[in-house]
Amino acid sequence: MTQQGVRWTSEQVLALAPDDASRKAGSRLGTAGPWSESGCDDAGAVWGLCKGSGSKPYRTVIDTSGPGYKCSCPSRKFPCKHAIGLLLLWSTDEQPMPGGTAPDWAEPWLKGRRSKRPDQSSTEHEINPVDERAARRRAEKRADRITTGATELEQRLADLLSGGLAAAERPGYGLWEETAARMVDAQAPGLAARVRELGAIPSSGPGWPTRLLEECALLHLLDRAWLGREGLPDALAATVRSRVGAPTAPQGPAIRDNWQVLAQYDTADAKLTTRRIWLYGKKSGRSALILDFGAAGRAPGIALPVGLAVDADLTPYPGAGQLRAALGERYSTPSEPDGPPPGGTATEAVERYGQALLDDPWLESYPVTLTEAIPIPPKDGSDDWQLADEKGELAIPVTPGTAARPALWKLLAVSGGAPTTIFGECGRRGFTPLAAWPEETRELVALT
Repeated sequence: MTQQGVRWTSEQVLALAPDDASRKAGSRLGTAGPWSESGCDDAGAVWGLCKGSGSKPYRTVIDTSGPGYKCSCPSRKFPCKHAIGLLLLWSTDEQPMPGGTAPDWAEPWLKGRRSKRPDQSSTEHEINPVDERAARRRAEKRADRITTGATELEQRLADLLSGGLAAAERPGYGLWEETAARMVDAQAPGLAARVRELGAIPSSGPGWPTRLLEECALLHLLDRAWLGREGLPDALAATVRSRVGAPTAPQGPAIRDNWQVLAQYDTADAKLTTRRIWLYGKKSGRSALILDFGAAGRAPGIALPVGLAVDADLTPYPGAGQLRAALGERYSTPSEPDGPPPGGTATEAVERYGQALLDDPWLESYPVTLTEAIPIPPKDGSDDWQLADEKGELAIPVTPGTAARPALWKLLAVSGGAPTTIFGECGRRGFTPLAAWPEETRELVALT
């Protein structure tokens, strides 16, 4: 413990790093040697001067309640290696960081952050009637483009099925990329992403025709839902709009809760880095997903300390069964949660995912917590990991190809082969473990 409440672990600090290079460089700066005039206060601020290659040290200040970072170094990474190093220094037990008042060079930035209030941050500018009409016309034009794209895509799917799925191997990936580009032109990035996934299936190994047929069916269902969206219930229509990639904004009153940060991980392609952060609200009993994006090669801006709880506002996005929410005002420094969220058996996890599909048929996975699950490593040289109920009623396969083997062996080491509480994503391809709580400590161990 420090003056600021819960001290983060080094693992939680390093999870904030935008990439491996920043993680390694920040680790080298996580000792007292390069730092001077470091300190912290009981409002969540940490500051320090770090010796660099120039004559003047770099000024680094952090607001752990965000977290937010500011450093005078020229790095374009966020947080930079100096911020990572300062947080590591603050989190260590070797030399407690002295408390006090922020220096003059740090106070203006901290004061600016602390002066923000929920009513200020959430205030929306009034839109005059002309702007509303213009926005409506733009939305209608985009909807017309998406409709044109969905109609064209339906014809291409019909041509594919009439010619036989076996013929899908011959054209190669170029045909799918061309179709995806047409969906981008139609301003339907959600359809474009699904088309690109189709292009990778014919070369994905044995059983690919079955997988291709499944994905074509889901894409056909999405096309038809968009073309018939006027007759859908409002919540389902909002889900369809989000799935095709039409712009949506968070709606409804914000939900303030003590949100436990269960997992955070990034996926990347040639154009975009996507960060997924899973939260669980203690009071509301709700799961929530924060999505943030960064340009290719750059980390997204939002990063939360995995394993701690954040007192914050979340505003949900519209749609049936949608868990995505926008992160709003954060009211205090992260705190220690009571333990893992409530969970159930493997059977109940599969049932929860099935129930969620009723609201969103295109849902890839659903967040669940397994209690007393036993990780079972593969046998006979295969890669087929499983998570079994203690009672042996059901074993869920671990999602092939998405869960890194080091993480799975880490899970096995954490559990020691005994029943363990595990959080992850349960989907139609299996279960992806993201965090675990050993019985001895009941402290979260990140697996991402």
